Amino acid sequence: MESNEERYRQAAENSAPPRPKAARPIVILGAGGIVRAAHLPAYDKAGFPVIAIADSASGKAAELAAEKNIGRGFDSIAEAVRFAPADAIFDIAVPATQIMTILPLLPPGAAVLMQKPMGETLDEATAIRDLCRQRGLVAAVNFQLRYAPNNLAAVALAQAGLLGELHDMEVQVRTYTPWKLWTFLATAPRLEILYHSIHYVDLIRSWLGNPLGVYAKTVRNPQTAALAATKSSIVLDYGEWKRVFVVTNHGHDFPAETHRSFVQWEGTGGAMRMDMGVNLDYPKGVPDTLAYAERGTLGGHWKSLPVKGNWFPDAFVGSMGALQSYVEGSTSALPIGFESAYETMALVEAAYRSSARPAEPLPL
Repeated sequence: MESNEERYRQAAENSAPPRPKAARPIVILGAGGIVRAAHLPAYDKAGFPVIAIADSASGKAAELAAEKNIGRGFDSIAEAVRFAPADAIFDIAVPATQIMTILPLLPPGAAVLMQKPMGETLDEATAIRDLCRQRGLVAAVNFQLRYAPNNLAAVALAQAGLLGELHDMEVQVRTYTPWKLWTFLATAPRLEILYHSIHYVDLIRSWLGNPLGVYAKTVRNPQTAALAATKSSIVLDYGEWKRVFVVTNHGHDFPAETHRSFVQWEGTGGAMRMDMGVNLDYPKGVPDTLAYAERGTLGGHWKSLPVKGNWFPDAFVGSMGALQSYVEGSTSALPIGFESAYETMALVEAAYRSSARPAEPLPL
């Protein structure tokens, strides 16, 4: 008879990101650091064909295309769109403020994967959503943490019955993030929740759906005084029986022993914890992990499971694979579609509104 340990290990080993039966050609619009570090390595690993790259900075796309043996590099987004075959997937990898300058250039009905966030405000997200609807775009947003190998394995463990009823989910990130690597963030009015914790609130939505509401506070760091807020506490209200929160501190420039980067789930049957190694010693990172414990093993040990890759770059296979599978019709669901992504943006907006409100005063 199969033991629980064997069943959970088998479930984790069988977890995999969505993949199309036949991959479509990809045209990447943007040639920045995320493309070099994550998009291209992931697509190469998955065998997804990238046929062109474009960037408005002169020579930038051509240089990257030559380095990575990609057929074409363009200095014009419009020229790359004209070059793209009818079945191309457009991969938009630009800062959020530039998304609305690119979407109108795409042909009606095009398949497109947008880098997160979906604009910098809910008003911008609304404009993006409405344009996608008007032009019939098959559009998704690259909330790829859903497809990190350790989260896919965690989903498989939950489906195998480990957790029972999930009633507690927490995310903790306490590390040092070198924000200077992203020059466009230097003047961004919103930073930590919009560009980082958005991954975690989207991940929580993938597990628990939309919350009833949110309490949040995001604050600046004296060590990076020129930047917008880089430390956040977010409590998501899922009713009386669920405790769900995200806490982050990206300015913890102290020895590594106290750095943390994890998601933890607790249910009536057991618990799971995954480490997101990319946040630790960024951008080099450390390997991702996944461990679980069954309820009733007090005094026992957490059991570690092998993880097939890391959030960066491997999760990018899943987001592109999800879109490609949906476009070809081999799956009927697109979890990261723009309508769902809009709901994540609404949750982010609610967090910022909560942060701007005064706290409840003491009843003195």
